[in-house]
Parts: sequence; C-alpha cells; structure tokens
Amino acid sequence: MRTPLRRARVSIPALLCAAALLAGCGTGGTDASGSAPKARTGADDTTPVTITFWHAFTDDREVDAVAKVLDKFHAKYPYITVNAVKGQTDDKINQAVRGGTAPDVAASFNAGNVGGWCSSGGMQDLGPDIAADKVDLSVIPKAVQDYTAFKGKRCTMPWLADTFGLYYNKKLFAAAGIAEPPKTMSELADDAKKLTAYNGDGSIRVAGFMPYMGGYEMVTEHLVTAWGGQWLTADGKSNTSQDPAFAAALTWQKKLVDTMGADKLKAFKTAMAPEQSAQNAFEAGNLAMMVDGEWRTAFIKGDQSAVDYGTAPIPAADDHPELYGSGYVGGNVIGIPKGSKHPDAAWKLVKFLSTDTDALVTLANDVGNVPTTLPALDSPQLTLTSDPHFKTFLDVYKNPHTSTTPAAADGGAYVTNFEPFAEKWQDGGVPDLKAGLAELDKQNDAALSLGS
Repeated sequence: MRTPLRRARVSIPALLCAAALLAGCGTGGTDASGSAPKARTGADDTTPVTITFWHAFTDDREVDAVAKVLDKFHAKYPYITVNAVKGQTDDKINQAVRGGTAPDVAASFNAGNVGGWCSSGGMQDLGPDIAADKVDLSVIPKAVQDYTAFKGKRCTMPWLADTFGLYYNKKLFAAAGIAEPPKTMSELADDAKKLTAYNGDGSIRVAGFMPYMGGYEMVTEHLVTAWGGQWLTADGKSNTSQDPAFAAALTWQKKLVDTMGADKLKAFKTAMAPEQSAQNAFEAGNLAMMVDGEWRTAFIKGDQSAVDYGTAPIPAADDHPELYGSGYVGGNVIGIPKGSKHPDAAWKLVKFLSTDTDALVTLANDVGNVPTTLPALDSPQLTLTSDPHFKTFLDVYKNPHTSTTPAAADGGAYVTNFEPFAEKWQDGGVPDLKAGLAELDKQNDAALSLGS
C-alpha cells in the first residue's frame, strides 16, 4: 500500500550526526583529485551483469508493476539483470552507503532527502551522464526539477510524481445545496461550515473539511500553495516570516479551526480511521472535503468504497485567482548511491525508468501515480487520462504555477519543523504570529546552514 509523502520531524542534533556520517562517505561523483565527475565509460559494454535495485514499494500490486517495467528494461538490455528489493527505506539506503554495501540503484518516496544526498555525495552526480546522453530535462516540469537537484547538482531523477488536489463528496454537496467545488479559500471555509453536521452532544458527526493540522494530508506545504508561498529565499534562507503567504495561510486556517471548534476538530481527528485504511473518513462519508494525492483514486477503487465523489484543484487564495488550477507536487526520486559496483549499468536503469515514455506510462497506469515527463503525460497509452477523477491531477501537475518544497541540505527540516509550530499556533500557543515565524526562520536557518 502506498505511503503518503510525509517527512519525519528532524532535529538539529540529528542533522549534525547525519551530515557527519554522510560526509565520511566522500563526494560520490568526484574523483580523488577533486576534479569534476566524468560520464560513465561503459556505454558500449555488453558484458552480462547483475545490478541491485532498492525501492520502497511494498504492496503486491505495486511490486508487480515495478517488475513488469523491469522486464521491459531487460528486454532492451538483455545483458543487464536487475535484482529488485522491495520495502527499502531511506534509513537503510543511508546505512548501506555508510557501510559500503550500497545497492547499484536506489529509489525513495521522500524527495526531502535530495539536498543532503547531493551535498554529501550519498547519491552520485548524474550531470555528466545527462550531458553525455543528451537527456532533455525540459520535458520535466520545473517544480519537479527543483526537488530532484540541489545547488546545481542533479544527483537524482524523478520517478513518478504525487500531485495534490481537493476531493469532495457529491452526495453531501447536493444535500447542502452546493452546486460545485470551491475555487477560493473563502468559499472553502463557507462550504466547510455548511457541510459540517453535529451529534446531539455537539460533537462533529460529519466534518465539512479538516482544517486541523495533521488530519490526514492537512499539512502546511499543501495549504500554503493557495497563497503562492515560497519557502526559501533566493540565497537559500528560510522565508516564512518574510513571505506574507505563510501568515495569511495560517490566519485563514486558525479562523476556520476556531469557527468549527478546535476541541471538536481535535476529537474528530483522533477518532478518524487510519488514512490508508478502507475506513478512511472520506471514503466512509464522514469527511465531506479533503486535500489528498492522486493515489486516493486507486485506493477508493481498491477499497470498493461507495462514496460518490469528485476532484478539483485546491482552492486559491481570494487575492490570487491566477493560482487556481495549480497545487503542490512531490514524488519518488531515483539515483545511483555512492559505492555502486556497476555504475554504467546503473545509469542505464535510472535513465530508462525516469525518461522512457513507455516505462513511465506502464508504471503510472498500474500504480496510479502521475508520470513525470510531458511526453508520458501526453501519451495516448496513458489510460488514466480517461478517468475524470484522475485527470484533475494531471492538469494540476502541468500547471506552470504548481510548486514544491525545494531541495535543501537539511533534508527538508525547514518544512517538518513548521508542523509543530503550526500545531502550537492552531491551539492558541503563539500570541504573536509574525514574531513566531521570525523565530522559526532563525531555527531553520541554523539547520539549513549545515549543508552550505
């Protein structure tokens, strides 16, 4: 079963430890003289070889889908056999790199680690290979390019994407007299109040929306895109106190929390079934609207949920109508770890999985994720385009305003550290929002400086 893209909270001491351990690995794609890395030398070598590929998929359906695509790779390169190992986490990848037992190719669900991998050399620089093979990166949307590289070094490639939008219950909308999904944040708040139903004791029976942070995919990175928030400045500093989008997003969020009742929302959130279970609150009809990734469409089918639903872009801030249709994007990344024993064959696999249109379309169709290149998105073989629920996410992915959280050497701690702050804010524990954001920026800048 697909795990949503969530980052664990990261402390500064933990970052110092991780940075030191990875630094001991060397610089990945740089030779002993310190010169720039060179492209692989075995482009024409057809000596039979077996390479190891670690990925994080665990669900049988998804593991089988990966195997199908690897069969296509072997058909193209019959001299390369791929030993695929499922269920491999980023911690296991890092431990293997440090211990000198790294796989030849590794894929991750967490793009937040790209900055650390690129800056430490935990993943090798793919730039020379991309240049030598004339790989056209313009077929990858800019937001996706941003989270797969760091400070000019591309140590990973994107391997399918996750795009976020709004799911809404059509039956509950009709009962409340709401004709269409909200397009602005004020409409979202109004609809949430209309759609919320209470029990006799005043507790929430059906939540129109879950504005309480931590309720499924209700996290700041998905919310702030409605205001066009930019997490980092041009010089890589934390930007949350300087960009008015963050204060505006949190102010909107807390106002809705207060209106619906913080204690009531907290109790409702606690009672919600696990996000990835068939009893998911939206699938069960207890949550009228929610922000979620494109994978939910496959889960609804697989869970045989009877929910009558629609999908739409996340509403835009009232003063930013140009942002409607865009959203947040993240996704899987794939690269060649430091210590790969067969880097030539490893690059062939990375290139194939991340740029071959047929490979991307086949995997996207089977696992229900968004393919990461424009040719794959436009392929007539992409059956997902015929599903109106899924098409929303394809359109959001293509939107030029769609954004992401850029790669940073702190492993994305500047984002994960925001979550406890937002939780404290919604519970009334931050009396001065601007001052609180300024203090948070200081803490994040300390983490961000570790890799500078």
